[in-house]
Amino acid sequence: MKNSRTKLITIFFTVGSVLVSAAHAAAEPQANTTNVIHSVFVFPSDPKQGRDPFFPNSNRPYKVAVATTSRSQEVSSLVIKGFSGSVDHRLVIINNHTFAPGDEGDVVTSGGRIHLSCIEIKTNSVVIEVGGERHELFYFDKP
Repeated sequence: MKNSRTKLITIFFTVGSVLVSAAHAAAEPQANTTNVIHSVFVFPSDPKQGRDPFFPNSNRPYKVAVATTSRSQEVSSLVIKGFSGSVDHRLVIINNHTFAPGDEGDVVTSGGRIHLSCIEIKTNSVVIEVGGERHELFYFDKP
């Protein structure tokens, strides 16, 4: 009798655990198979299409045609301020920015920043490259 009671309890708990695990599996949500929608942001082209909520009077978000400037005007605003360094390692100062041969950098001018590369430093001139075009700047010593 003791054996049959033990067998009944074992069967009861086995069946009960199977039923609980089946109910638990049915209660689990299935994986979400829908596609995720990503946000798309479009910049307005004029104030009628929208505005910046933090800076409502700003014209920054609207596409503005950028006026292109001539490369000759940009290069004409570059001025050699002086030379420095040793004979073996010459440096040139263009609009308060120092360059060695092979250096690249942005130079501030009245018309904005100009990105240039220093190609070669000569005795009284320097060869630079601006926008893929090479130019030679000459040093004029002020009396």
